[in-house]
Amino acid sequence: MQAIVYRSFGEPEVLELADVPRPEVQAHEILVRVKAAGVNPPDWKLRRISYPPDYTTPPLVPGWDISGVVEEIGEYVGRFKPGDEVFGMVNFPRYAGAYAEYVVARPRQLARKPAGIDHIQAAALPMPGLTALQAFDDIAGVSAGQRVLVHAAAGGVGHLVVQLAKLRGAYVIGTARAAKHDFVRGLGADEVIDYTSVDFAQAVSEVDVVFDLVGRDYPARSLPVIRAGGALIGASGMTPDDVAAYTAAGLRHGVFVVEPDHAGLAELAALVADGKLAAHVDRVFPLAEAAKAHAIMESGDFVGKLVLEV
Repeated sequence: MQAIVYRSFGEPEVLELADVPRPEVQAHEILVRVKAAGVNPPDWKLRRISYPPDYTTPPLVPGWDISGVVEEIGEYVGRFKPGDEVFGMVNFPRYAGAYAEYVVARPRQLARKPAGIDHIQAAALPMPGLTALQAFDDIAGVSAGQRVLVHAAAGGVGHLVVQLAKLRGAYVIGTARAAKHDFVRGLGADEVIDYTSVDFAQAVSEVDVVFDLVGRDYPARSLPVIRAGGALIGASGMTPDDVAAYTAAGLRHGVFVVEPDHAGLAELAALVADGKLAAHVDRVFPLAEAAKAHAIMESGDFVGKLVLEV
């Protein structure tokens, strides 16, 4: 089968299309013929540098998010059979190899593809959608009337966080470059702040939940805008000083790592089928142009998601 492979760590140019053995299905797995693969930040971050335990010895195939058709089921007896259309986040944070024509997965890492959308749109959903759902459930529930600040609101995770927070009745404030403001408002955001010209910490106050998808100094800068009893969801890391400051302030905080979850995928699929949620796909690339997709993702010159068509 064909897959995108990197034989050394480095810039996007290390990605190449190559012939590799098709994975073999074990008794507890199913084989999926991949139709589309979502591109996510961990894909390019782990392409740059070795990361234990599974990303230390190239050649490696990137990716986790897929949508496709069940090809084989091994000895599995359950919800899926050959020919079923499925989508999911395979094996994260362990190795998966989703930028390929075929991938093996545990069945409960998948759900039925949402009705009414194609594989490209479905492949854009799993990692960002599950990140938003699980973070709200595990760290900071969002309810009607609360004020939610979403950093990087136009990005792959952020644009779904905005929509899901609005579905829960929150007042949503997003940060994004000025050129992306119309997009973020179109998602339902009540306010949008151009972080390149305005200090969000001076423009926002009394926030119940901050969803930080930037990292760096954003947790420290966000702390003063969170009201008593509020929380920060950090998807990009917190320093020990950040943790100490949030603890001293009595604020909930946590660095969140998403995990496969078929129930969460089914919830996302239902919302999409009902027209309540949509993953915006900015650009689609053929599998052979994965390097171009990585370069654009690293530049930030897009809104929503980038997807590879296989």
